Amino acid sequence: MVAVYRAWRAVSPSDGAVSWVVVDDDVGLHVEACEFLAGLRGRDRSVNTERVYAGRVALFLSWCAAEGIEWGHVRLDQMARFKRWLVAEPLPSRRRGGKGPARYRLPATADAVLGSVCEFLRFCALHDLVDPAVAARLYESRFLRFLPPGLEAGEDGRRRTVRSRMLKFSVPEAPFEFVEPERVEELVAAARNSRDRFLVTLVAMTGMRIGETLGLHREDMHFLADSRLLGCAVAGAHVHVRRRPDNANGALAKSRFARSIPVPEAAVTLYADYAHERHQRLGDGDDGPLVFVNLYRQPLGGPLGYQAAKAMFDRLARSTGIAVRPHLLRHTAATTWLRQGTPRDTVQHLLGHVSPSSMQPYLHPGEADKRAAVERAATWAKGQQ
Repeated sequence: MVAVYRAWRAVSPSDGAVSWVVVDDDVGLHVEACEFLAGLRGRDRSVNTERVYAGRVALFLSWCAAEGIEWGHVRLDQMARFKRWLVAEPLPSRRRGGKGPARYRLPATADAVLGSVCEFLRFCALHDLVDPAVAARLYESRFLRFLPPGLEAGEDGRRRTVRSRMLKFSVPEAPFEFVEPERVEELVAAARNSRDRFLVTLVAMTGMRIGETLGLHREDMHFLADSRLLGCAVAGAHVHVRRRPDNANGALAKSRFARSIPVPEAAVTLYADYAHERHQRLGDGDDGPLVFVNLYRQPLGGPLGYQAAKAMFDRLARSTGIAVRPHLLRHTAATTWLRQGTPRDTVQHLLGHVSPSSMQPYLHPGEADKRAAVERAATWAKGQQ
């Protein structure tokens, strides 16, 4: 019987901490994969990142078992076969009964899987779990003629030579997506309750990641005009974004560096509405630290998780016809700030980016921006008509 590996969610019986493991048909742990996932936890990667990597590694191990390949001795030609299989193998149908048109992985998705598997094999090689030659043959040295924005060449140009994956898909750059600012109001109006209206508004106005938003504690909400009574020297209404690996819902700020973000009055008003609604639903016994909690599903007062937040955004997308995801509202905030002429370093700090190169995706010219530029340059032609 061919082994099939799966990613499983594990909950610690002592403190309820969530982690992910890879198991076989008999629910036996795959030792090397679990070591790899433990390494991710050791680097403070979010539980959602761990979940994604667990699924990708399990997929690779299952493919190797089906092909009769020892994953710890995989060759480059076998990895090339795995690369082709990722885009050629039909995915299970999402419809009942398995009916419907065939679905396949997009090259971008397949490339992400391939990159995760190569990282897994490199981890195993570095920790003597497999022969180092297994990982070495998957990478090659590459000289960078043009450095990415923000990267210095270093002494004697040593940073121009990097290790690059041998196997990868050619993926066209995806267009930058965001929700136009004037349409955010439609999303807020379509939200079912005060909590959801506040969540949508907060992300759109502050540009926080959804993990940062769901990980907010009530002590982070400094919505007084003067917070010095709270021991905080930051003036005006604002929120503090802090990295907390022990959040019960697994929400984790990506950056290790804490930051504060000013909050407009409209968000403060919505937060007051949500606080009133929360007290009505939960009463005086509500002592949970997290800002966003379950009010209309069990367990009442329990932390709002990523899947519940995603389901809420999916409902908004269906009811408004706006293709919205939490990260698109982050893009909305960044795009609005840059269009208004906000300095790049200010936007970088608001978004929580450590490196200036992380700002590149936001520096996109829209169609309206390009047309306005051409029209300005063509003003000389008006006198020729």
